[in-house]
Amino acid sequence: MLRADAFFATPASPALPSGVAPAGGAAPSAEFRTLHEEIVRYVRDGEGAGLEPMAGGAATTLGAEARALLLRSGGDAGATDDGADAEQRRRFVEQVAPLAREAGARLGVAPEILTAQAALESGWGQRPLRGADGSDSHNLFGIKAGTGYGGERIAAATTEVGAQGAYATVESFRRYDSAAESFRDVTRLLQTPRYRAVQGTGSDVGAYAAGLVQGGYATDPRYADKLQAVVRSLPRP
Repeated sequence: MLRADAFFATPASPALPSGVAPAGGAAPSAEFRTLHEEIVRYVRDGEGAGLEPMAGGAATTLGAEARALLLRSGGDAGATDDGADAEQRRRFVEQVAPLAREAGARLGVAPEILTAQAALESGWGQRPLRGADGSDSHNLFGIKAGTGYGGERIAAATTEVGAQGAYATVESFRRYDSAAESFRDVTRLLQTPRYRAVQGTGSDVGAYAAGLVQGGYATDPRYADKLQAVVRSLPRP
């Protein structure tokens, strides 16, 4: 799925006021929550509802800070360069490695591919999908919460790709209590018949990515290329 870029600011976001959205698990500021609410209202109820292009003058009715935050978080969803330095990437890989090994064993997929997918969707853990209160959903794979989903969920802005290009919209996403729960859930999803082409692909990242696209996991036509790029960029022991 196209990575769900909720509202965040990395340390390298000079366009945003300091303290808007702390990196990692720091408590969100009141300013972050205010901007979050403004963007959600804009995308859900205003000009951005459903079909607002992300380029060429998007978000023109938002305040300057909210506009910068929206464009920073959604302008190039799924980009492989998320501002994470080598140390941040190494820590992320170490944290998810046992989870990726367990999921990979169940799916017949090399664990580094699942690690790369989590890195792509979450910006190496630096761009967590957050709720309106700024809390981390621990949703490392950007899995949406459909009408039949009975677990906890959050509403957040994201970027999708359609016939008219990239556009901002608000979607409902699954919320977990931990990264481990996120890995378990994506494993269950990819074990369904819809993603049969993903199962047993081993270390063939091209076949794995093609299976994701075939199953409708991603709307970004460049998703397979981006996933392969992240696999190549994984820190090596």
